[in-house]
Amino acid sequence: MHDDLVRRHTIYSCVVGSRAYGLAGPDSDVDRRGVFVVPTHLFWGLDKPPSYVDGPEPEQSSWELERFCVLGLAANPTVLECLWSPLADVVTDVGRELIALRESFLSRRLAQTYGAYARDQFTKLEATRRRTGTVKGKQAMHMLRLLMAGAHVLSTRQILVDLTAMRDRFLAVKRGEVSWDEIRAWASALEDELDRAAQATTLPAEPDRPAVNDFLIRTRRDHL
Repeated sequence: MHDDLVRRHTIYSCVVGSRAYGLAGPDSDVDRRGVFVVPTHLFWGLDKPPSYVDGPEPEQSSWELERFCVLGLAANPTVLECLWSPLADVVTDVGRELIALRESFLSRRLAQTYGAYARDQFTKLEATRRRTGTVKGKQAMHMLRLLMAGAHVLSTRQILVDLTAMRDRFLAVKRGEVSWDEIRAWASALEDELDRAAQATTLPAEPDRPAVNDFLIRTRRDHL
């Protein structure tokens, strides 16, 4: 039943991960994320519909619209990247409304969420290096990507997804060709850039929750 909800009621679907970032190799997975709208009457019974579904295809997962909006308003980087993916493959009329609303999700909270995600990755990298003497290149690459993307959105009001211009440097990190000292120095510089962007940003302190809420209510009414 859950797979059927996704297949029949998806309003937006896109490719994310390395292929959206411009960092894919020939064997990279095609990771897809989507948003589906549960028909409103399915909320009326005791058994509630899912807010998140893995599948039905490999490397695919989707959020129900309300859950997606809640996470977006909380400045969740994983969710917000979907709205800026250059590789959208399903966009219905409701999906176009969602995309048109994407800047309503942005706020100064992004400085904290991007910074926190990156610092968490850095802490794990440092712990692994101390324990094993090795650095996980893919994890280091994503830590640097998060710091760069955080500063970018605070400065431009746009989520940075496509990293093709930095492909060679990021892939060198992923392949383990960049020393830990160089990675730390790059991360430190990016964190300083993130801090400066947070101080100078023109983003509002809070996202436009009323606009998102109005969109959700209209969509629920239309799906009665």
